[in-house]
Order: sequence, then structure tokens, then C-alpha cells
Amino acid sequence: MDREELDRQLKEQGKNIELQTDKFSSGRKKLAAAAVVLLITGFIGGCFFGDIIPGNKQGNKAESSYSFPQTEQKKVEELPAIRNTAVVQAVKEVGPAVVGITTRVYDKDIFNRRVAVGQSVGSGVIFRSDGYIVTNNHVISGAKEIIVSLADGRSLKGKLIGQDEFTDLAVVKVDEDNLPTAVFGDSDGVVVGEPAIAIGNPMGLEFQGSVTAGVISALNRTLDISDKRVKLFQTDAAISPGNSGGALVNADGEVIGINSAKVAASGVEGMGFSIPINTVQTIVNELIEKGYVARPYLGVSVFDPDTAARYGYQLNIDKGVYIFRLTLDGPCGKAGFQRGDISLEINGEEVNSVADLRNKIASYKVGDKVAVTYERNGTKNKAEVVLEEMPQEDR
Repeated sequence: MDREELDRQLKEQGKNIELQTDKFSSGRKKLAAAAVVLLITGFIGGCFFGDIIPGNKQGNKAESSYSFPQTEQKKVEELPAIRNTAVVQAVKEVGPAVVGITTRVYDKDIFNRRVAVGQSVGSGVIFRSDGYIVTNNHVISGAKEIIVSLADGRSLKGKLIGQDEFTDLAVVKVDEDNLPTAVFGDSDGVVVGEPAIAIGNPMGLEFQGSVTAGVISALNRTLDISDKRVKLFQTDAAISPGNSGGALVNADGEVIGINSAKVAASGVEGMGFSIPINTVQTIVNELIEKGYVARPYLGVSVFDPDTAARYGYQLNIDKGVYIFRLTLDGPCGKAGFQRGDISLEINGEEVNSVADLRNKIASYKVGDKVAVTYERNGTKNKAEVVLEEMPQEDR
């Protein structure tokens, strides 16, 4: 093979190599182009359309808007035991029966028009399904209008059935049937340290149905309020203004007290007080029957050194209470007592303050006879007094 023929063959082979290279390059370009298309299609399909569901050969479209998974609201009975506590159960039982009580006081302006001069909000507890509600006397005292706010959102006009200043209790009624009611427990069985749950409306209806929990801190706490000595439960469950008249509940879901007061002093926390429910039941039954509580009285007005000082008098006695006024046709008047006598004992028990005398007499019933030891001009005497019902103007 001559040189020219060899050169010609080599040139032909070179052309073939170039052509194959071009085909390969072209193939790579096509493959790359195809890959890019696939990526774009996948990107568009995955991110823009979002409607190709794997395994859905028919290409059905999914919902155009996405809803985040929602946890199904569980009923109290379905809660796990660690969450379904005694507090949760108690609130479920009593909460629907705790109401808000709004009172308004009106007066007349210079044009003899009625104008609202005050409004307050407290709490109450439904104890009869036909609309009877117990609350504190100080919640409704002086009110010209009473509005009861139920737990279900309804507001009803309330009517005052009766009130008792001595125990700070009152009964209000709404014209409605089939209302939720709270179960009253036995406050005589309450022990120090057991759980106590307060339900009410602290700071007004904006916080209606608020729940706080603590323990029974003490029993038979004695407080002197307006010369009245009352025995109450003490609890560290938070009780705020607006809680008055609300429920104090035990771990069994029973009302054991009606919240009434708290110590409001700088640096003092967790000292709330509640009227024992056994006392409440006795009072509300009488309020429903009579509209008031029939209390025995002696028919005298008395001073001890502290109360005398409040009125600017100095009373120099070491024991007893000084009779500065008496009703002549009242029990002591009929028994021969006089103004200036010093009452020392009731049935052999010493009386050294106004609160002492009131509480000892309150422990008896109308018609009971008591032996009163008294001093007159330095001489001790004793007289039998028949207790009579306190007139309405003296309650």
C-alpha cells in the first residue's frame, strides 16, 4: 500500500471518529437535557401541583388547602388518670352550679331621676334546681337590682328571698327550673390538710368560674366582725374580691363551705375563710321559710372597754359588759335589770366582750331560759331571763 492510499484511509477513520464523538456528545447533551426536564418536572410536580398522589393512577387531585391535624377534645372521663385529678372531677361536678351575682344600687339625682350610684360583683351557688341560690349577705346588701349570670352564659333577674347579717348569708332566687345544682357535704367531717377547691368570680365576671386549689388550713377559726364572732374554715386556696359567695369544695365534689372573707394585709397571703356548709344549710332553710333568721335576744345594748373607746367613752371595768340601754318590755327589762348593770355570766360562763354576749345568746333558742349573773353597785345578783325573738329592727 502506497503512502497516498494510507493517508486516505487514515483520513477516513478520523472522520468516523469525529462523527462518533459528535454522536456521543450529542447523546450526552440529550441525556443531560432529559435529566434537567425530569428534575424540573419533579420540582414542579412536587412543589407547585402537589396533586399527583403516589399510587393514584387516575391522578385525582387532593384538597387545595391543607388542614393541620387536630387533637380530638377528650371528655373528662376519657382523660388519663394522671390528668383526671380530684380537682378536675370536683370542678366538673360543682362548676356549672356556681354563678355570678351583679348588684346595682340606685339613687335619685337633683331632677328626681333614678341613677346608678354603685355596682358590685360576687358569686353564688345554686343548691335547688328551681332557682334557689346561696350567697353572702354583703354581696347583696343594699342592692336595688340583682342580676344572676349562669355558667351557660344566660343572665337572669334575681329576687332576694332573705338575708342574715349575723352569719353573712343570703338566699336569692331566679325564675328558672332544671338548673344544675351543687351537692352539699358534711362540714363536721372536714379535717385539716385535706384538699380544698375554691370556685368563683375573682375580680368580676371577666374571670367567671375561676378555680383555685389548696388545703384546709384550720377549723373553727374565730373572727370578730362588726362585734359578731363567727367560726369559719381557713384555707390557703386563693380567695379574691368577687369570690365572696362562691363554693369551697372537697375532693369528692361536695360543697363544704361558702367563701366569705380573706385577710387583706401587707405581707399576708393564703388566708381565706369560708362558712361551714352545715351552718349554711341551717340558715338558708330558715331564710326560705321566713325570709329571716329568728334569733333570741336579751333586749339590752352593751359596751365593753374596747367598743366604748370606739365611741369616745372610757369604761373602767375589768370583767363583764356594761348595760347602757335596755328595752323595758324586753326580756331583761321584765326580769328587773337596769341601765348601768354589769352582766358577768350567762349560765355560769363568763361574758367579757360584746362578741361573747352575742355568741352565747345565739347558741340558745327563742323561749329558752338563761341565768344571768350581774353586778349592781358592787353587789352580785342573779336573775332568770326568758329569751324572746329579736325584733326585726334590731337584727
